Amino acid sequence: MRILIVGGGDVGFQLGKRLSRDRHDITIIDSNGAKVRRAIEQLDALAIEGSGDSYYVLREAGLEDADVVTAVTDNDDANLMACRIAKAAGVEVTIARVRNPEFASPDFILTPAQLGVDHMIHPEREAANAILRLLQEASATHVIDLENGRIELIGLILEQGSPLIDVPLAELGKRYERPPVQIVAVDRNHETIIPKGNDRLRAGDHLFAVCDPGFATSFFGLAGKVKKPRIENIMIMGGGMIARFIAEDLAHRARIKIIEHNLQRAEKLADCLPYALVIHGDGTDIEVLQAEDLENMDSFVAVTGDDENNIIATLLAKQYEVPRPIALVNRIAYLPILPTIGLNAVISKQMLTVNAVQQFIQHRQVAAIANMPGIEGQMIEYIARQGSRITQKPLREMHFPRSAIVGAILRNGSLIIPTGDTRVQVGDRTVVFALPEAMNELDRLFG
Repeated sequence: MRILIVGGGDVGFQLGKRLSRDRHDITIIDSNGAKVRRAIEQLDALAIEGSGDSYYVLREAGLEDADVVTAVTDNDDANLMACRIAKAAGVEVTIARVRNPEFASPDFILTPAQLGVDHMIHPEREAANAILRLLQEASATHVIDLENGRIELIGLILEQGSPLIDVPLAELGKRYERPPVQIVAVDRNHETIIPKGNDRLRAGDHLFAVCDPGFATSFFGLAGKVKKPRIENIMIMGGGMIARFIAEDLAHRARIKIIEHNLQRAEKLADCLPYALVIHGDGTDIEVLQAEDLENMDSFVAVTGDDENNIIATLLAKQYEVPRPIALVNRIAYLPILPTIGLNAVISKQMLTVNAVQQFIQHRQVAAIANMPGIEGQMIEYIARQGSRITQKPLREMHFPRSAIVGAILRNGSLIIPTGDTRVQVGDRTVVFALPEAMNELDRLFG
């Protein structure tokens, strides 16, 4: 598939990295020469220096032969113009990263079709939704919905004394009567492991499991996580769109304090959110946090535009033993090292945007896709087609790639945790976790 990516920043670069790995034909356009050189040197992709909202630059990049144009710069107008030009040139699929919520509003005067966009991605809304899921399940490091919430991908860290430690996974399945959960990946000392039946978990393992949403709380109990009280008192540092989306969603379910250092923004936010307490102050100032009863908060959420301030403030919240600290960290290079300093609940707008774009443009047999920061592989949801090799035999006879694992099967709306005797049927939505080297074989099995 020929894909033009308008924007060579962190989002465009990471997107190009993933899509070129999937053997798509990628061209990146950016007006910044340094970003273009980085793409040329580090990616298996073409890169052109120029403005992505210029028809002539897009033509030079191969617009007329493109299957997809995805515009992910920081400029809404440039992204929308690139998509409008692409649609006028006959490109089948256009995707725009758009920060202004008005463009995606149902009552906006122009429809997405009139804007020339097949799919809009709102990074702040994506980030707010991810934070809300983490607030809902306070023991998790990650909560990712698949199949409109019918399947959850959950991350958690095993602590010393967990009943899951040092027992073969096959034995654990028998001990707990094969619950609706499957451990699909383990991050151990920055190495991603696809666990097998004889493998044993260790204290400190960061494990990821596919789970029936109704069983999530029980699974945390099995893992030795003490059930935490409901999160009712939330302090948010930063008064931007993410904070506003969170406050609006939790308006009548939690007591919310928002700390914003910009006086004008704080006053505007106070007018918009009468049910929240908006404080003008510096959220990294320990005296301000103490004065606003940080130690009595159930959660501290740092969502300013400054990664370093978010990290520092969240570490302060951990020092005061706030049960649920969450940080917004957009610099992708920071993500792998944050767990080593105790920050496990971290949200990245950039990674969420990359996930959303990649999910939309993946080939047709893939229904959904998700990536977890610090984990090498990805979660893919395939749809089994008529004649697919995967439907010919039970899983144990399929010579399934060792670097991949079937986590769950959704059949007629019912969740199945597969065993070796399970046979994938046509129409099944099969959730697979895979390392990059398994992707080509999976394509052949499901294609």
